[in-house]
Amino acid sequence: MTHSGHVEPRSRTLTWQGTDDPTRMDRASVRLQDEGMTAFGSSTATAYALSWNLDAGDGWLTRTIDVAVHGDGWRRFLHLERSPEGEWTSRTESHGDTDLPPAGIAPDIDLSGALDCDLGLCPVTNTMPIRRLHLLDSPAETTHPPLVMAWIEVPSLRVLRSEQHYGPVDATTVSFRSGDFSAHITTDADGFVLDYPDLARRLPRL
Repeated sequence: MTHSGHVEPRSRTLTWQGTDDPTRMDRASVRLQDEGMTAFGSSTATAYALSWNLDAGDGWLTRTIDVAVHGDGWRRFLHLERSPEGEWTSRTESHGDTDLPPAGIAPDIDLSGALDCDLGLCPVTNTMPIRRLHLLDSPAETTHPPLVMAWIEVPSLRVLRSEQHYGPVDATTVSFRSGDFSAHITTDADGFVLDYPDLARRLPRL
């Protein structure tokens, strides 16, 4: 900490293994700031390899995320950006043949009100709403309105609207619900996922 009280950024390196698919490994390097983070990472699975770069450094709100994915004979890139006024835009590149839906914001999708991106199968993007809503410090009975997410489907990189509910459970656990799926997610003190049932479990540092 500096003399002015400003907390210097600090870095963390995190690794998860898929519980739905044990072949999937997710890695992230995160730079934590006073009120946000920047991060980059990768995900490897049997059918694809993916890399991403995230900027959520202003109040835990998404500014940009870049995602590149490679499969057998194809590759795609997505740049997803949220303006200060809350407008979402995407830019994409696609090469090779695949039967996946087109990358980018899907036609007729309304992302108004979304503050966060949610990269499919990636535990890192859960941290932004957890930290912004102070869920680990809130009483268990606290209720929050549903959040709108710019959900990035993996591996297609199609962007869809997703309504998600987060709530506090205790100092290390938050509740999550989206559609018919619900879970209790355990985290560390920084709000990074330790165990996300049916998705991923964090591995200890070697």
